[in-house]
Amino acid sequence: MATAFIGLGANILNPRLQLSRALTALEQHTHISIEALSRVYGSAPMGPTDQPDFLNAAVKIETCLSPEALLAAVKVIEQQQGRVASRRWGERCIDLDILLYDAIELETDTLRIPHPGISDRAFVLEPLLDLLGREFKMPSGAEIGKLRDLCPDGDIRVEDFELVMPSSAEN
Repeated sequence: MATAFIGLGANILNPRLQLSRALTALEQHTHISIEALSRVYGSAPMGPTDQPDFLNAAVKIETCLSPEALLAAVKVIEQQQGRVASRRWGERCIDLDILLYDAIELETDTLRIPHPGISDRAFVLEPLLDLLGREFKMPSGAEIGKLRDLCPDGDIRVEDFELVMPSSAEN
């Protein structure tokens, strides 16, 4: 089994619902098990500013899927939730990114792990810090806490909305 971290983001069509739906879809996948959830963060959009703020979170998963198969699985979830390709860094109902996958570094035509730009994005680093702690070392050897210290804040804030594990929501 591999340990991976998936970033979740949304800023249109009820972002809270979109994050919850994505979490449920991940948990319902037969080869994915959600192990932990970060807090939910709000932030101004990166790129075009004529769009709503984003909600972002991260989940730690266990999976037997290869990185490429995991990418295919998250793309199916995005499509099922109605994601439509738009302008670069534009609004989206759901965005699921593979942030980390074990300690590997991978670059193909369709997938880069760790996800590019992690060290420049507070909205990615904060949820990862919730799950990994400041001393966690990225595959490059950089400590995630030090990366966060060097990253601009980007108007990030903890939201008053909490994601709930789908299995515990049923109990």
